[in-house]
Amino acid sequence: MSQESTNPSVTLNSRQLEAVEASEGRVRVVAGAGSGKTRVLAHRYAFLVNDLGISPGNILCLTFTNKAAQEMKHRIARMVDRGSVNDFICTIHSFCVKFLRREIYRIGYPKNFTVIDEEDAKMLAKQAMEEFGIDRRKLTTERFLTNVAALKGYNIDAYIQRHLLPASSPECPDAQVRYMRLQLKHYALDYDDLIYFTIYILNHFEDARRYWTDKLNYIMVDEVQDCSADDWKLLNILASHHGNLFVVGDPDQAIYEWRGANPGIFVNFKASTDIILNENYRSTPDILEIANSIIANNKNRVPKELYTMKLNERRAVYRHARSEKEEAEFIADTIQQGISEGEPAKDFAVLYRSSFLSRQLEQQLLRRKIPYSVWGGVKFFERKEIKDVICYLRLIASDHDDMAFARIINLPARKFGRTSMARLREKAEAIGVPLMRTLRNASDEGDFARSAIKSFIESIDRWREMAVTMPVSELTDKVLIESGLADLYRMDEREDRLENIAELINSMREFELSRDDDDDRALDAYLQEIALYTNGDAMVDKDKVRMMTIHQSKGLEFPTVFVTGLTEGIFPNHRSIRERRKDGEEEERRLMYVAVTRARSMLYLSEAEGYMNDNGALKYPSRFISEIPDVLLTVEGNPDPSLFEGTRNMVSLLNAELGEGDNAPMPPGTEVEHRVFGRGTIVSFDPAARSYRVRFGTTERDLVPRVLKKV
Repeated sequence: MSQESTNPSVTLNSRQLEAVEASEGRVRVVAGAGSGKTRVLAHRYAFLVNDLGISPGNILCLTFTNKAAQEMKHRIARMVDRGSVNDFICTIHSFCVKFLRREIYRIGYPKNFTVIDEEDAKMLAKQAMEEFGIDRRKLTTERFLTNVAALKGYNIDAYIQRHLLPASSPECPDAQVRYMRLQLKHYALDYDDLIYFTIYILNHFEDARRYWTDKLNYIMVDEVQDCSADDWKLLNILASHHGNLFVVGDPDQAIYEWRGANPGIFVNFKASTDIILNENYRSTPDILEIANSIIANNKNRVPKELYTMKLNERRAVYRHARSEKEEAEFIADTIQQGISEGEPAKDFAVLYRSSFLSRQLEQQLLRRKIPYSVWGGVKFFERKEIKDVICYLRLIASDHDDMAFARIINLPARKFGRTSMARLREKAEAIGVPLMRTLRNASDEGDFARSAIKSFIESIDRWREMAVTMPVSELTDKVLIESGLADLYRMDEREDRLENIAELINSMREFELSRDDDDDRALDAYLQEIALYTNGDAMVDKDKVRMMTIHQSKGLEFPTVFVTGLTEGIFPNHRSIRERRKDGEEEERRLMYVAVTRARSMLYLSEAEGYMNDNGALKYPSRFISEIPDVLLTVEGNPDPSLFEGTRNMVSLLNAELGEGDNAPMPPGTEVEHRVFGRGTIVSFDPAARSYRVRFGTTERDLVPRVLKKV
């Protein structure tokens, strides 16, 4: 065994060591960003095995991802005897699969039941919806599955007993129940079902409960702030006999509440031992102070202040730009300078709240031939919806583009499947002309003589005539609406698709502004321009700038981090706040905290003036920038103080709309006084106009708040 395993105090600080040796009871470890929580979990496992003599078969160590589980296994394997690492170092869903392989026979399911992924679930959903005549233009499969999940989660016992046990009633009063009966037919469980069925068996079969709660002497859980209420329910059942539940996490990094995580349970966890790990081994003091100053504004948290023994290197920079293009140029120039001074490209990471924000920077990096990769995602011009639109434009530009034709001929669906395409290809090859021209010539023949096909051909020809004089952005708007693509993406319920389309049209408008009136045909010129972007990254060099959403950056760290697109409304995202109010605002702030704490040595924060894509409103800096003390930032770009006044007005308006904050409106019925009109009663509040309708006797007036005094 290594020195690390035989003498953990060599590598652990006093609080980490306290956590490792806190073996009994309910232990809560609040582990700040970069505080070494994975090290603590691995050492604690080794301590239980090496020092206390606990058999690995009696230890359950749960992680949030399969990757984290593999990393944990490798770490532990270096600290314990060979053979002392078992299959109970896994994700919570993996544990449930292991449990159910042994126990699911109790409810009539075979041992080799099927675990279905999202695509499998969609296939079953489509079948159920078709059987009940549900129009997928009115209810998407995603929304249908969301409704099914809500139905299941409302009462676990009821949905299993009524619909998913082999002996349950075969009646299917609606499509949701039919979906569950289709699951039963295939003995198929989705990810939620894995948790639910495990809980169900533990609650209904005493011998199974007794076996597992006795077997699992020690339970350790990583990233516990991301556990749902049902995950917690399972953990508490498993720990009910021995009572040894060791949970590690950071409520300040809870960024998955929107998909069911419940960080409040961790915040309110009643522990026999409470430990806070707040020494950070990753970032410089200034970066940590920035993170601390932002997250301090949240209420639903366990208070802690991160600190470090490292020294500052360079002060963090806040860069205000006059345009999104200027913001992207600043980032690209900074990276280029760093690379020229010997820094590897992979030392730079660019983080953003939404994926559409990558477009401008991708173009600037390509122009400078700086290698980059979109981490965990797809490059802007390679995203499905972008390629769909571009292929429509390519076919409008030329009949000769067979690849574009093949992509869009059945998008949206025109009943032109593989068989039709094979026949058309055969005909095209026989006469030696492109697919589009072949279809045009054969549109009165057999299978090709359909109204949907004639309409497609007529649309392409009509748009081609428009393209001669119409700006590309306007043409694209027409194509989106008239082709049905806009409705298709709207139904998809993936809001980032619509955001990406809006950003594509934004790029077209920029292109149009840069052109001279006597340039060549706009459509051809635009397609030639973006071909440089779509084909620009054929390099396989792994030394690349990393670009990713903040959600994808969790668990990673980089020497230099750029947090871009810090515009109020985008980050924090106002849609999220409107949907979940203060919970949404706090999760957005936690997301900012995660972004800042990815940086080891240097942090850049940036935003730009301009107009919002969705509503054309003026852009203002994010409230998060205002929450950082001035002494911690080097400010570049001379932002006008009036911009931050605009931010405060936006925040106040949003709070008033939601009825929250210091500017929350007075409710109807409140008595107020006006210095001229006298006493009156509030009838209503208009959040858009930020005004009250007040009744004075028999007269009603619309008045701004400042002229009213509450009686």
